[in-house]
This record gives sequence, C-alpha cells and structure tokens, in this order.
Amino acid sequence: MIAFAKKLAEHNIDLKRSSLDTLQINLGKLCNQACHHCHVEAGPLRKEIMSETTIDRLIWLMQQTPGLKTIDLTGGAPEMNPHFKKLVKAARALNLEVIDRCNLTIFFENGFDDIPLFLKENKVHVVASLPCYTKDNVDKQRGRGVFDKSIEGLKQLNDLGFGIEGTGLKLDLVYNPGGAFLPGNQQKLESDYRRELKQYCNLEFNHLFTITNMPIKRFLDDLNRQGKLTEYMTLLVDNFNLSAVDSVMCKSLLSIGWDGEIYDCDFNQMLEMKVKSGQTIWEIDSLHEFKNASIALADHCYGCTAGAGSSCGGALT
Repeated sequence: MIAFAKKLAEHNIDLKRSSLDTLQINLGKLCNQACHHCHVEAGPLRKEIMSETTIDRLIWLMQQTPGLKTIDLTGGAPEMNPHFKKLVKAARALNLEVIDRCNLTIFFENGFDDIPLFLKENKVHVVASLPCYTKDNVDKQRGRGVFDKSIEGLKQLNDLGFGIEGTGLKLDLVYNPGGAFLPGNQQKLESDYRRELKQYCNLEFNHLFTITNMPIKRFLDDLNRQGKLTEYMTLLVDNFNLSAVDSVMCKSLLSIGWDGEIYDCDFNQMLEMKVKSGQTIWEIDSLHEFKNASIALADHCYGCTAGAGSSCGGALT
C-alpha cells in the first residue's frame, strides 16, 4: 500500500489549512451509548470530560478569532458535559453557528429531557446519528432499542420545528455504513431516507450526510477480529479520489480534545496525532495561528478521500 503522504506527494500536494471556518470541540468521551463503529470509543464508563476552565479558555479564543463561523460540538454525547449549555450560549452570543452532534437517545436519559427545547431556544443546528432507516440495522450497530428511541427523538425535534421548512431550525441526519464498505451515493440515500421516514414515521429532515467508517479505534478492532483490515484498506486506497482532496475538512477546521490539546481533525485526535507545532489552547492567542499550517497525515486519511470523499459534513464530490 502506498502511504497517504506519499500519494499526495506524487500529485505535488502539500496539504495545508487554507482557512479556519470551523472549530470542532470534543466535550468528552462520556456517552449513554457504546456503538460498534465508534471511532471515539465513547461509552457510559468513560471519565474523560472537558472542564469548565478549558471551556472558558475556548470561549476566549473564539472572541480572539474573527472570521470563525461554526462551533461543532461532539463527544461522546456532548450534552452530557455539565457545561454544554454554557458553551452553546457563549457561542451563540458571538453569532456563531452551533452544531450539536446528537445521538437522539440522550433525550431519554434522566436530567436531559429539556435538551430539545434548549436546542430550539438557542437555534442550534442538530446533526443526528441515524445509520439506517430500518430498525434491525440501527439496533445491530448501536444497540437494542436505539432505533425506537431515535425515532421518538426525531419526532420531538420535528414537533419543535426542527427539519421543517420555513422554521430556520436545521436538522440533518448522518449515515455511516454498517460494515467494511463505502457509503452509497449521498443524494440517493437522502432520497431513500426521506421517502421511508416520511411514509412510515411521518418524519422530516433537511439533509443527509454520508460518512465513511474510519479504520481506527473500535471499527479498527472489528476489522481485525474479522480479518478484514487489509481488504478494507485496499478498498480505500483503490478508491482514492484526487478531486476530494481540495475539500477535506482539515483544510478549514481545527479539532480540540477534551483536555485542550489541538488536532487537525477529529480522527487525528482519536489517534493522539497533534498538530505539528504541538501547541495546546493554553499556548496560543488566536486560532488563526494555524492558518497555512501543514496537516499531520497518516493512512487513515484515505477514508476522507475514498469514493465521493467524506467529512463531518458528508460527501465531498
């Protein structure tokens, strides 16, 4: 296999951050679910969680970074961080778009039933995980009963206006494959989801994002157990798409770990591949210090450039 960095060098590409539009923040690895495909290895027993002191520093950095557009909150279940609401309110006060990467089932945990209304009041963009529109496939990947709770969570959001035309409340869904294969065509899958969810559940949403499973952490463990790692990596390499390189998310995004470490993307974060300067949020005065910086690369990067490409915002081409 040709190393990803060498593949780019063959095309005379030095992958650098050309702008900084999005700050993606991992609020911790605590989650009410433990999904088989989770590249974060999140779960109910994880203790890693972002402190209020770290969140306050990030709020200050947002104020020092003009041109920043979006704060993308991830986890674990980001809502389980006790300072989630404080961060959301601060970002919205700065007129930044806030994305909550929500697993939907969090609404049914004790103490979190007010989250849907909070998201509405603060006009948060909800990006919800729903890896399939059928119960069997979802429960197989995410756990028994998850599909039914997810559908009920989507109904709550629809009732509040999320995903409904004219409300301005955005609700997007995320699909990722249930195995060692690439996502199908994003436009076709969105059409399938829209038809099935409307017909059988009377649900609406704005867009569907397809995301490739990254060969790291829990999904990597599954590949190794099944003896499919070499086959999957070959699939990614054989489907390398040069046109996707121009749109990879690391060119306009920074990823912040729960402990304040800085990474070029969420996947690098999970592999503890820090930005090349090695700086943390305590050592910088503005996030713009990372504009024009070279990106740390490894072979999992093939996942972002295979087929139609993949990012946290879906397909790239």
